[in-house]
Amino acid sequence: MAPRPWSEWSTTLSHLALGVVSLHAAVSTAQATRGAAAGFLLQALASATVLAPGLGTDEDCLAGAWVATVIGLPLLAFDFHWVNGDRSSANLLLGGGMVLAVAGDHLGAEGRSVAGQAVVLVVAVTILIVAVFTTNTYGMWGGAMLGAAGLLSRLEEDRLLLLPKEDVCRWALAAGSWAYHRALHTQRLQWE
Repeated sequence: MAPRPWSEWSTTLSHLALGVVSLHAAVSTAQATRGAAAGFLLQALASATVLAPGLGTDEDCLAGAWVATVIGLPLLAFDFHWVNGDRSSANLLLGGGMVLAVAGDHLGAEGRSVAGQAVVLVVAVTILIVAVFTTNTYGMWGGAMLGAAGLLSRLEEDRLLLLPKEDVCRWALAAGSWAYHRALHTQRLQWE
């Protein structure tokens, strides 16, 4: 058996990191914030479909990533807004994600890419705004890392920091998910 090239290891490790962080966040937030737990779980499942050989085709993996983006991330933002009393923004974000999920089949590949990146950036910016107003440092870091993942995905470069661009985006998403999980925990402690 020939050794795997570095790019394959990098991809596997980035999916594993995102999956483990997301699964841990889903389990630890399940009692307090079910929407966020579902969003984290969707991210973990999307990573698992890539890691498990024979579990799905490339199309299945892309569909999982699409669902994790347009439904999972708005679920995360929904709970953060809801906990902070911004119910209209929470409903708007979740409703927009659901509409995109349904409309995904009618968008071309480029349309889905643009819509997915827009969801990431809108979620990141709204989390960042709420975190600034509530002085939630973890929320600020989570919003910044989610935003960085969205912006990095738009770059024309194939490699960033000697890694494939998609892997760097997944590492940023994993860091943002960890920070966002801590932000929810901090927010919950403030309300108790």
